[in-house]
Amino acid sequence: MDGGEEQTVSGWKHQVVEDGEWAGWTLYGSDPFEDHAGPFYFKVEENGRPVCAMRAEKHHMNGGGFMHGGAIMTFADYCLFVIARDVLQDSRSVTATFNGEFVGAVPQGSLVECRGEVVKAGRSMVFVRGLITTGDEPVMNFSAVIKKTRPRDAA
Repeated sequence: MDGGEEQTVSGWKHQVVEDGEWAGWTLYGSDPFEDHAGPFYFKVEENGRPVCAMRAEKHHMNGGGFMHGGAIMTFADYCLFVIARDVLQDSRSVTATFNGEFVGAVPQGSLVECRGEVVKAGRSMVFVRGLITTGDEPVMNFSAVIKKTRPRDAA
């Protein structure tokens, strides 16, 4: 991480990057898999909606030299929780369903972004859709359902 202001929100450590390419963007810092698979960033745009982003690096590539589908899906899963974060503030949650269509490729070095929306936020389920792009080109569209859960009792 590039330093910066750190905030803890519902168990997630958010850190605002202070310098470099990602200055002004926020990193989550408490999901070991996403920390390993990323780095992934987000910020809130002027319209109040979040945008997520990442840079397609060598470790994200498949054997054909384009971003691996699993890396794109991991980024999409990160994004759906950022998109829904306002309605998930006081709950734990998991991905219940995920549907996605790959519609484009991402070469190494590309900036990858995602924008989306909460379609419906129910008492226990949150329905989300998003679009991942690079430049003006779509890469993946997805829809997902997040299930709000309760913390498990320690055994």
